[in-house]
Amino acid sequence: MSTKPVLGFIGIGVMGESMVRNLTNAGYRTLIYTRTKQKAEALVTEGAEWQESVKDLSSKADVILTMVGYPKDVEEVYIGEDGILENARPQSILIDMTTSSPALAEEIYQHALSKQLYALDAPVSGGDVGAREGKLSIMVGGELEIFEQVKPVLGVMGQNIVLQGPAGAGQHTKMCNQIAIASNMIGVCEAIVYAEKAGLNPTTVLESIGSGAAGSWSLSNLAPRMISNRLEPGFYVKHFIKDMTIALESAKNMGMLTPGLELSKQLYEDLAERGEEDSGTQALVKLFREN
Repeated sequence: MSTKPVLGFIGIGVMGESMVRNLTNAGYRTLIYTRTKQKAEALVTEGAEWQESVKDLSSKADVILTMVGYPKDVEEVYIGEDGILENARPQSILIDMTTSSPALAEEIYQHALSKQLYALDAPVSGGDVGAREGKLSIMVGGELEIFEQVKPVLGVMGQNIVLQGPAGAGQHTKMCNQIAIASNMIGVCEAIVYAEKAGLNPTTVLESIGSGAAGSWSLSNLAPRMISNRLEPGFYVKHFIKDMTIALESAKNMGMLTPGLELSKQLYEDLAERGEEDSGTQALVKLFREN
């Protein structure tokens, strides 16, 4: 794209707000819509343009990005009379950045082609910090030519941007990401609580283990929040449960053994039942402190 495309962004949550802010700051005309208009007010004052519906936004944008909660939300915004697929202009590019079902990503891709539209699945990793700093890891499924066209847009939001394969490959890659995090979060929680019960200063313990073989994004970014008991969401417990459910379904279809993932999902479901579904994933530490 020789000139900057008009962007449409649907879904202004913890991640989406920062992503839109980075796009508008980079000089893109950005149209926005989310179900709760109040969430978009700050972005509108900063230059984003509010749209009254998915339908309105879809008819005006060259590139439409979505960052919603669940696969059912993805279906709602893409499929149906008032959805993106029925209202986007031919040749528009659709980029779903929600962590969603690989099968749904393939379905949207095929449906888009029948409408002369081009769809990419491009889930992200990096949490609220990565979104705010424009340093997300973006895993993309779709066609190389389309990927290359929108890479400058993706580059405003992320640094590690990789085309993983055809439609659905981005979502499958995100499942690999969530599987790796799932077991790691158990280890991070156990390590912090062990340090506390052993009478150590967990902050100085982190200084020693964070840069060694035990190092991980979760250890560096979420363990300090656990130590200071800051449990606000960079990524919601309820959304992590959703991701693990998708990963388990996909793994089951492939006949794969996933004991670590199953245990992590069970622990997070226990946490949600205790009223923590809207907390950040680091709230898992509460289960280990209480037992």
